[in-house]
Amino acid sequence: MSISPIRDEASLADRRQVYHDAGRAAVWGLGVNVLLVMIKLVGGAAFGSAALLADAVNSIGDVASAIAVRVALLVAQRDEDDDHPYGHTKAESIAGLSVSLVVTLSAILLGMETLRSLTGANVHQVAPIAGWLAIGCAIIKETLYQYMSRTADRLRSSALGAAAWDHRSDALGSAAVGTALLASPLFGPVANYVDSAAALIVCGFLVFTGVRMFASVARELMDQQADEATIADIRRIASQVDAVAEVEKLRVRKSGLEYFAEIHVQVDGELTVSEGHRIGHSVKDRLLVAIPRLRDVHVHVEPFGG
Repeated sequence: MSISPIRDEASLADRRQVYHDAGRAAVWGLGVNVLLVMIKLVGGAAFGSAALLADAVNSIGDVASAIAVRVALLVAQRDEDDDHPYGHTKAESIAGLSVSLVVTLSAILLGMETLRSLTGANVHQVAPIAGWLAIGCAIIKETLYQYMSRTADRLRSSALGAAAWDHRSDALGSAAVGTALLASPLFGPVANYVDSAAALIVCGFLVFTGVRMFASVARELMDQQADEATIADIRRIASQVDAVAEVEKLRVRKSGLEYFAEIHVQVDGELTVSEGHRIGHSVKDRLLVAIPRLRDVHVHVEPFGG
């Protein structure tokens, strides 16, 4: 079924704005993470903090993830082609899955390295300034989390949502590191181990967050039914089309930042094929105009009460 001219002008502009907002959030995340990598590497090396160095390695992973998300958003905007008749929208979800894997695997490797360091001869108490540096990084990360989380919720972006939770876990981990390092003089004979213990706390936060992100994005890639609000909007709009007696069946799957829908509408069984086809067109066109992020709709027309 054809797409109306209104859909071409209005909804495509809205779709471009969605991707523009998501891309801007990804760029901000990239810039902040590059800055934090430099701060943590310099601070960790200068003050001999394993926890700060662990955080720095994690931030390097964040930089790679931010680049992956930005590239995926560019790929997701490509039009359909012969090999991808449904477009490239799942690239955004794949980026979210990649972020979750990077977060989880890097945390496991860092945790193993920290445990090995506890048996070495380099265990020592870290200068308090390293703690203040970690607290500063935590504040920056929490600020970035608030921005990206709001953007992800507004755009319903799994990739940005995964990146946002990565920032939140980093903020909590850095806060734990900073608090532990500043309080280390109070730990007496075990003060030298506080930095390594704080590094393990960071790794624990990261593993938890990575697994949570993976589960969320995996559900989307398995074409889980869309959220209830989107389902209700589509059903309401379709029901308002003249001659539609009832919406019998409705399947909506999220694909990246966009949606695909399959809807069964019931009409008077005495109508001609041509009239039923016209009603199907009306349902599709009205949905595409009203919900710009609905990339395509497949309409089935069935006899009412049949």
